[in-house]
Amino acid sequence: MEENNTYTELSALGEFALIEHLTKDIQLKNASTLKGVGDDAALLNYGSKKILVSTDLLIQDIHFDLVYTPLTHLGYKAVAVNVSDICAMNGAAKQITVSIAVSNHFSVEGLDELYAGIYLACEQYGIDLIGGDTCSSKSGLYISVTVLGEVDEKSITYRHTAKENQLICVSGNLGAAYMGLQLLEREKRVFTGQKDAPQPDFAGYEYILERQLRPEARVGVVELLRGKNLTPTAMIDVSDGLSSDILQVCKASKIGCNLYEDKIPIDYQTFKMAEELNMNATVCALSGGEDYELLFTLPIDKHELIATCEDIKIIGHTTQASEGCHLITGDGNSFELKADSNL
Repeated sequence: MEENNTYTELSALGEFALIEHLTKDIQLKNASTLKGVGDDAALLNYGSKKILVSTDLLIQDIHFDLVYTPLTHLGYKAVAVNVSDICAMNGAAKQITVSIAVSNHFSVEGLDELYAGIYLACEQYGIDLIGGDTCSSKSGLYISVTVLGEVDEKSITYRHTAKENQLICVSGNLGAAYMGLQLLEREKRVFTGQKDAPQPDFAGYEYILERQLRPEARVGVVELLRGKNLTPTAMIDVSDGLSSDILQVCKASKIGCNLYEDKIPIDYQTFKMAEELNMNATVCALSGGEDYELLFTLPIDKHELIATCEDIKIIGHTTQASEGCHLITGDGNSFELKADSNL
């Protein structure tokens, strides 16, 4: 989806001129970035800090649909989902590299829009774009982002270090991104299936659309926990759905869990959209994914302290592995949690 009316063929620049065009406005913000774009490798100095590195690949028509995804939003999201991985390790993102494979159906202006979103995310999260690669693609757009971050050794948080009888907490709310996707897909089917289809009407659903098209990494949650001297015993970001992600923590930590349906935070627009589509909002929260909220465990004696954090909810507790992983419904029934959980 390209909003710019001008059109410059990518071949008019060539690979190296294109790289220079896309990176000419980079301004480094961190002292740890000794050398960024412009050499065979970036040179980083973290001193006593530990390095965190994560990478993610987004593929057109698999991870995103350009029928309804603005390129600027896509660039922002590509960065945010990687920063989220660093947050899940209780670290701070500092640098990224971006590699793209692009077909000749795209223009220079289209890639300008993509990189405008990338640069906006870099500004938002205080990170430097230090390199990457570009190549041609026979079909569509591929975006690969690698993020580097730093964390104090005593603060590193893994998935495998949760213990029995601990609190299970989550930031924000769940299921909104999935419902935003369902709304976009519904409107796409209407728009492409009718000759004179009206323009999609998204009024009243702006929040769930933003959660799908331009999610945010929960950097503020990491900072909040640090400010309260709270270090999670285990943490993961909710990218695959609450059920799948808590099961990953439980498997890695060799524990069980009980989640409580009435404690799972779900936004009003998510409930409303689920009702409109005859879907169960809890199932959407459990299985939808792409929320990029932080799911973590804490010692039970931190209950009163974490309860004072407005944007964090206690949704359950860990158990012995032999007890399994369950969802407790509002009427007291217990269901085994599965990655494709259905009530």
